Amino acid sequence: MKKIGRLERPDNNGSAQMFQNPVLEKMSRTHISIPIVMFLVIGGVSLFYALTTTTISIGIGLLVTIVGLLVFTLVEYLMHKYFFHMVPDTPMKDKLQYSVHGVHHDYPKDKDRLAMPPFISGLYACIFYFVFTFLMGDYALYFLPGFLMGYALYLGVHYIVHAFQPPKNALKILWVNHAIHHYKDPDVAFGVSSPLWDVILGTMPKKDK
Repeated sequence: MKKIGRLERPDNNGSAQMFQNPVLEKMSRTHISIPIVMFLVIGGVSLFYALTTTTISIGIGLLVTIVGLLVFTLVEYLMHKYFFHMVPDTPMKDKLQYSVHGVHHDYPKDKDRLAMPPFISGLYACIFYFVFTFLMGDYALYFLPGFLMGYALYLGVHYIVHAFQPPKNALKILWVNHAIHHYKDPDVAFGVSSPLWDVILGTMPKKDK
């Protein structure tokens, strides 16, 4: 198995200490509900302003929101594959890769490190807003809620696949794919909230014959 973290095998009961300073260590953790609520509230505010301050029709706005959600699923896939799983071939890249993702592969059941801390999540949301506004003007007010809804969905799915047993329905594929990614082959199943881009780009886990 390709190593993503630093342990020989994942520790499902432990938790890494990232900082010696207790304040920084506390700040590196978050309950999953905090960034989810943040993204949904920010998306809701953006949607309110989209409806009340722009002349964009609701139909077009809804379409833009759906596009925002789909774009997030692609960003999720690409970030996971090319940034979170970067080759740590320099000390700086090794430290960055471990801090943002390798630690999660070492301690996959650590529920406090399944999302970025709130201050980083808030910074992300601000950056997204300014970038989207620069690229698409008023349409960003509809695009941002879809994008952040996708982000919140990703965080929610990521949490439940680590915290709960798989259901006996079609959603089980999300649990199975993510378990394969963590415990069998980290070079497949990069989509967490959806297998869409794994199917399109050929990184779905191969079925055992």
